[in-house]
Amino acid sequence: MTDQNQTNNKIPRVDPNLCIGCGLCVTTCGDVFALADDGKSYVKNPSGCAKCNCQEAIDNCPAHAISWLEQS
Repeated sequence: MTDQNQTNNKIPRVDPNLCIGCGLCVTTCGDVFALADDGKSYVKNPSGCAKCNCQEAIDNCPAHAISWLEQS
């Protein structure tokens, strides 16, 4: 499966100020997201989107803490 987002030079990012630590992104895309010691989500593997559906994690985040970051 080829991920369009990687081809478009986008990677997922988590805004720690918005994250509520629900873990839904980890459940959806465990190859990309993890929970830190503070209970907040972070991107552990930005290139892991080829193995899961990061857009689903973005769309379903209840705190709207996940977005795409354009890379140059």
